[in-house]
Amino acid sequence: MRTLFVMDPLTSLNLRGDSTWMLMREWTARGWPSWWCVPDRMYATGAMAWAEAQAVEAHGEGFTTGVTSDRPLSDFDVVWMRKDPPFDMHYIFSTYLFDLAPPSTLIVNASAGLRSRNEKLFAFQYSDLTPETLISRDIPRISAFVERVGRAVLKPWDGNGGRGVLVTEKGDRNLRSMIELLTGEGRHAIIAQRYLPEIVGGDKRIILVDGEPVGAILRVPGASDHRGNMHAGARVAATELSERDHEICARIGPVLRDEGFVFVGIDVIGGWLTEINVTSPTGIQEVARLSGVRIEALVADAVARRYARRQESR
Repeated sequence: MRTLFVMDPLTSLNLRGDSTWMLMREWTARGWPSWWCVPDRMYATGAMAWAEAQAVEAHGEGFTTGVTSDRPLSDFDVVWMRKDPPFDMHYIFSTYLFDLAPPSTLIVNASAGLRSRNEKLFAFQYSDLTPETLISRDIPRISAFVERVGRAVLKPWDGNGGRGVLVTEKGDRNLRSMIELLTGEGRHAIIAQRYLPEIVGGDKRIILVDGEPVGAILRVPGASDHRGNMHAGARVAATELSERDHEICARIGPVLRDEGFVFVGIDVIGGWLTEINVTSPTGIQEVARLSGVRIEALVADAVARRYARRQESR
């Protein structure tokens, strides 16, 4: 399958932990020709989206790159959106360009889903699976929420990697100042969420491929930080899926599958769903090291099945 990876620059990847690199390695191993580009090198003309794309092969040591050329998206069987957040208007604009690809080209994860399913807010459609949460830009309302729940997490709705995540509590004299900073004096909405003490034991990342759970890791915060994010220095440990984890996956899995989400990572703390990561989830290398599961192969199989079904239906 001729595949274009729309992603961050190759030179910016940390090959010791990057999941896009693992997907590209699997594509190369299967003999599927691959190209890559950054979102900024996509454009449209004549009702067709194009990419200034460079041929690439990924292997054990890194990358081998080839010729760069302007190619219409119709040249590709599959286009992967693997650009890391922030999820901003530049990101959304890329999904509009994907919409100009012909029906024969499979976009993963699906562009319509990327636009409509914000990974911080998506989870809150399942209110019985998520901790008590407020999404608002109103400073007094957020303050009252924290005072009522006793201890809370404040975070941007469009952030990633644990950036801007703060923990506060009732009576915190810095509370109003925190809210003012995060909301930009009430101009931007933020998420306020009841603090889950189980975070001390770890934030569980569960990987779903085509709606089915295939692996998990536990991200344990360091002694000097409350965030269970690998970018924030969390330690990664092996874990198993609990009955509650399976319940969560069974609820959201069919929606993910139906809406074209092939590769998704969800976050669960103490049995509570906190995020559904759809833009550029990670964890492939960590799962492989701890359990031996080759998620990149499962993803490739799922993409191949979806592509075959699409061709059969045409």
